[in-house]
Amino acid sequence: MGNSNINRRKFIATGAMATSAIALAQLGFAQSNSGNAIPKNSPNLQNRNSALPNRKLGKLEVSAIGLGCMSMTSNSYNPPRPKNEMVKVIRGAVDRGVTFFDTAEVYGPYTSEEYVGEALKPLRNKVVIASKFGFKFENGKSVGRDSRPASIRKAVEGMLRRLQTDRIDLLYLHRVDPQVPIEDVAGTVKDLIREGKALHFGLSEASLDNIRKAHAIHPVTALQNEYSLVERVHENKTLALCEELGIGFVPWCPVVRGFMADRFNEYSRFSDESRFTAVPYFTPEAIRNNMALLNLVRDWSDRKGVTPVQLSLAWLLAQKPFIVPIPGTTKLHHLDENLGAFKVAFTPNELKEFRIAFEKINLMGVRAPETVLKDV
Repeated sequence: MGNSNINRRKFIATGAMATSAIALAQLGFAQSNSGNAIPKNSPNLQNRNSALPNRKLGKLEVSAIGLGCMSMTSNSYNPPRPKNEMVKVIRGAVDRGVTFFDTAEVYGPYTSEEYVGEALKPLRNKVVIASKFGFKFENGKSVGRDSRPASIRKAVEGMLRRLQTDRIDLLYLHRVDPQVPIEDVAGTVKDLIREGKALHFGLSEASLDNIRKAHAIHPVTALQNEYSLVERVHENKTLALCEELGIGFVPWCPVVRGFMADRFNEYSRFSDESRFTAVPYFTPEAIRNNMALLNLVRDWSDRKGVTPVQLSLAWLLAQKPFIVPIPGTTKLHHLDENLGAFKVAFTPNELKEFRIAFEKINLMGVRAPETVLKDV
């Protein structure tokens, strides 16, 4: 690689990037505030210490990049972090202009919501909090899915208590419960919205058919699905459905669980108890095969003088104006790197050239296009 290469390690010593990113953000990705009015009870998003571009998920206005808070406590891909440290990270995100924070009752379980609640309580009217329900718990562990109306109500009461708030701005069904009709779930959330305990309704990894059914009962504000340069299954019909129905799209794992951060390479191996072993594109064979894509991203990052993470996030932002990725982190310098995505600009010809190049790479461990027709 050339001398211009910037990786995540080098980024730590390049803090000025974040300031430049914020200054350039208004030019690159700012979205018009015209159109749909912000709901009466939505947070006041104007009282910010820093200005980042906003986007709209349906009628809900949020910063164009949010903060995923799963990895702070869930022990999924790294050990849980101390609450006082994560409170500083979350508040540091607000200082940088981030207004969109994502958590769920299953993260921990429960502790991610507690961290988010404590961090954002004094800033509540300046931010948008999203959380998710849909699992059953016994002895502190998830033991299956449960989206019965009574269970949803019980889950929401717990969320409100842990988040130290009187409403959840965006309430998602985390995963579809095959035993409960999606219309019953949507109807229950509709009632909660009428009661003021939630403001907007979201779905995660639901089938196209269930998205339509839910939307017919109450407008779906956002879908939270996996989408990245590696996992592009939702380019098959899902994004088009969002555009048709006016639904926002929130990619989770937008930097591929750290793969685009140069965290892994063809020599990486995981212990049997690691959650990475359950990820199909993290088998030794898949990583070895998929390095071709990472090398392509590195080349393009060199070309633009940014990190692979920044290029990956900027590419997502360039796909649709209603896309809002939520990369997770436990470190402020990684957050600064993520926000540096706003300084990356693609011309239409560059996007076309880049896509032609990466579509030639036959990735391993990714979903088949037809799987969007089923709930995950």
